[in-house]
Amino acid sequence: MKKTFQLTHPKIKPARMVDAIKSEIKKYIKRERNKTLPEDVDYWDFDCKFGLTPTTADVVHLTAINKAIDEAVAAGEDSFYVEVMVKMANRQYTAPDEDLDEDDED
Repeated sequence: MKKTFQLTHPKIKPARMVDAIKSEIKKYIKRERNKTLPEDVDYWDFDCKFGLTPTTADVVHLTAINKAIDEAVAAGEDSFYVEVMVKMANRQYTAPDEDLDEDDED
């Protein structure tokens, strides 16, 4: 999803526009996560960018998008750009520390 959202509308209040935008992003993420995974993949991950324009968009974490939207609204911006791209990812496991097992013998 690469989209520039407008916060102004002649009939809809800005607070309802923000709710609708957040809902649309949430639906997109849910729809992408529900797609079947290839066999060698553990989960769907997302690369996200947020900014006032596509050229000034900075990388943000998926969980920080709502906060960034709220900051743009508080700053009085008329529009902003959101990019949420899905990618395949695998979990990275770390071996447990063996030193912890030796302490349990006492």
